[in-house]
Amino acid sequence: MKKVAIGQAGGPTAVINATLAGFVKEIERDHSLLFIQNGYEGLAHGTYLDGDKEMLGRIQLHRDVPGACLGSGRFPLTDEQIENGVRLLHAHGVEVLVFIGGNGTMEALAKVEAEARRQNISLQVLGLPKTVDNDLGGTDHAPGFGSSARYVAQATRDMSRDLASMQNFEKVRVLETMGRNAGWLAAASGLLQEYEEEGPHFIAIPERSIQSDRLLDNVNTALNRFGYATIVVSEGVSLGKTGQVAREKIGGRAVLGGISNEIARFLKSELNVMTRAELLGMNQRSFSAVVSDVDREEAYLVGSVGGKWIREGVSSVMVSIQRNKHSRYSVRMRPIELKKVVAAGERVMPDAFIEDRKRYFEWLKPLIGEEIIAYPPPLQRTEVYVD
Repeated sequence: MKKVAIGQAGGPTAVINATLAGFVKEIERDHSLLFIQNGYEGLAHGTYLDGDKEMLGRIQLHRDVPGACLGSGRFPLTDEQIENGVRLLHAHGVEVLVFIGGNGTMEALAKVEAEARRQNISLQVLGLPKTVDNDLGGTDHAPGFGSSARYVAQATRDMSRDLASMQNFEKVRVLETMGRNAGWLAAASGLLQEYEEEGPHFIAIPERSIQSDRLLDNVNTALNRFGYATIVVSEGVSLGKTGQVAREKIGGRAVLGGISNEIARFLKSELNVMTRAELLGMNQRSFSAVVSDVDREEAYLVGSVGGKWIREGVSSVMVSIQRNKHSRYSVRMRPIELKKVVAAGERVMPDAFIEDRKRYFEWLKPLIGEEIIAYPPPLQRTEVYVD
């Protein structure tokens, strides 16, 4: 029996606890568990919860609950804190370290493993993926993204219909999604667009700079044809030479947000129409009502497979999801070395998906889960008054 410590790090998702529950269910019968509170901050300071029977039961109760039930957050580990964290793990008899997270989490996990080797401490390590903006390398997609994409697609379609009904007052709405350097979520906003009247009428992603003239042309065209325009932008988009818009810096990390306001002001100034900016906000990663059933199942499976690999002695890898090449969607789990995940960096949208939106939607559709109800065509408006 080995003692296993597990934590959750980075921004949570609507299904991150499903991964934790899957891992715990698989491993609890023949290993002892220690839960790390508040991500890498808990690792640095040795803040643990014992995996007793009551705690194991509480983890399972959180399986379908959004947010990281162990506590997560962003905590930039110093070399000194990594060194101390490894010592604390060893002092508590921990032989296995598992973290659920994204790019930063996997990079930190690799550093912890290297420090354990330096201290001549045997430590088996495993990464379990999660991300809402799909920028994690080495995997077809990560748990959390499918549910976020489902939310963004539905929210965009619904807010576009709402705007259509208010076009005698409000003309342009700019919706801002998550996505620091990758446009997967923003691009997902067009998945449910069946009629040209519906938004989004323009999508901006970090992989491509915004051309002001092209933005204005698209908005003008939508205004002239439909009376309103819905715009979607990723938080990492830059307008002109202003660069990415940050609200503040926390721990040296820029917290992005507000590009939608910049674009709304620009459009209002250029077109002299009522324009509103809307942040889709934390609902993108926490709205349980629109969680993808496929996403939830895969999140649990990632944890379960990770538990099996721990038993088999697998180390220094992350569980990756690989899509099988069949007409019907299915996946398999494959190990990928942590160093390869780190070397891959942030995964941006490939040119093939950016240039061929339909191809991207075909790739995306299976991830958003059960079918979403279709809407009828918008009612045609007329300028003729009928008495």
